[in-house]
Amino acid sequence: MASAPGSPSPKSSTTLGQGVPPRVRFCPSPTGNPHVGLVRTALFNWAFAKHHQGSGAQFVFRIEDTDAARDSEESYNQLLDAMRWLGFDWDEGPEVGGPHAPYRQSQRMDIYADVAGKLLDAGHAYRCYCSQEELDARREAARAAGKPSGYDGHCRELTDAQVEEYKAQGREPIVRFRMPDETITFTDLVRGELTFTPENVPDYGIVRANGAPLYTLVNPVDDALMEITHVLRGEDLLSSTPRQVALYKALTELGIAKRTPAFGHLPYVMGEGNKKLSKRDPQASLNLYRERGFLPEGLLNYLSLLGWSLSADQDIFTIEEMVAAFDVSDVNPNPARFDLKKCEAINADHIRLLDVKDFTERCRPWLKAPVAPWAPEAFDEAKWQAIAPHAQTRLKVLSEITDNVDFLFLPEPVFDETSWTKAMKEGSDALLRTAREKLDAADWTSPESLKEAVLAAGEAHGLKLGKAQAPVRVAVTGRTVGLPLFESLEVLGKETTLARIDAALAKLAA
Repeated sequence: MASAPGSPSPKSSTTLGQGVPPRVRFCPSPTGNPHVGLVRTALFNWAFAKHHQGSGAQFVFRIEDTDAARDSEESYNQLLDAMRWLGFDWDEGPEVGGPHAPYRQSQRMDIYADVAGKLLDAGHAYRCYCSQEELDARREAARAAGKPSGYDGHCRELTDAQVEEYKAQGREPIVRFRMPDETITFTDLVRGELTFTPENVPDYGIVRANGAPLYTLVNPVDDALMEITHVLRGEDLLSSTPRQVALYKALTELGIAKRTPAFGHLPYVMGEGNKKLSKRDPQASLNLYRERGFLPEGLLNYLSLLGWSLSADQDIFTIEEMVAAFDVSDVNPNPARFDLKKCEAINADHIRLLDVKDFTERCRPWLKAPVAPWAPEAFDEAKWQAIAPHAQTRLKVLSEITDNVDFLFLPEPVFDETSWTKAMKEGSDALLRTAREKLDAADWTSPESLKEAVLAAGEAHGLKLGKAQAPVRVAVTGRTVGLPLFESLEVLGKETTLARIDAALAKLAA
């Protein structure tokens, strides 16, 4: 258990000394779909490296795939695709290579076996023959006595006779790291000075009985061999940090590590009910945001605010502005709550910041089969180019473009019956007939002329523009809300608009 001094301690510097270029890493496991908490971790590491690029900083991308039962090649490919979509380039890693290859742990097993053997030979680790039943019984007894329930060191000092007896029983040992009997203190880049006492950090397993290395070994060994200087990771891994600090000391003694990296533990991302956002939460999946049409720029802008900010009064900024200002010591250690509505609002701002040509191209996936409900040959490029500037100001996510422009490419509008009932009040037929007459006589090269026509129709029936245009909008687009009406009518064209008003009149008469 960690304890902190009564007053906050100064946070550690982001440099490790003159002449040591910063090196950070992002090391996900290829299990399931990438989630937003993972993306936030990648973002902070990548931004850190880019910010210190002038000092020779490098960003290492490593795949931790030692869990054969859960890891998959599909998830591995999704990770690479996600990194590309987000715009994260890496200096070393899969598809790039580098001096510390390979960058997939499943291809580094001989390295881990060699390091485990050296730790055993030097007395930093030992073989533990305790059965799971024995461990559970002793832990339960410790809890009942009000003592820490971690491993009690039973196999720390076995005699040769005891070892032989265990072997005769057919027991297969795991390998445990021998934690030093001393308090471990380190300065966290985010949280300041943290202290862990020996009774709260017991010896821990680093190799399974079948010889497979555990995360507790492979992660710090790879960080050591890849000369990682700064480890920025989630708060959920904080309890394992004193173990790694002790292991680094042993690895340094053995000449495997050059130094202990600086650690910075990023705050939890909280979901609904102030619970930690888990991979199982629907709103955690990165694929969901891609499918809905979030921009990488918008999503990254929002995720950066989960623990960091550019300034107190600026929520919208580019990734370049973030990189220029990012300092891990500015990260807030308090949990950050994921707010989907704010995420959408920030994404909407980034959509509006796009160049119109860029916007029209980014919408393409939602304008064609199988997403779009209209026939491919019904899509009209000229109409799309004309309506795009008006659509750009209305979207929160790109996927909304389909419903906003479907009236242009479908043979008839898709009526929402609730909208129809809401808009078509008593007298709407008379209003529509007048509006048709005025629109037929209007100048169709000017949306202002079309507005004047509907305004005049409304005045003829004692209605203001807002109430007068509602039946026209539903008749033509099928919805009560949408893109600017008169610009939409201009793009749709006179013939189609009048035909749809006629169809709405027939529907009302029926």
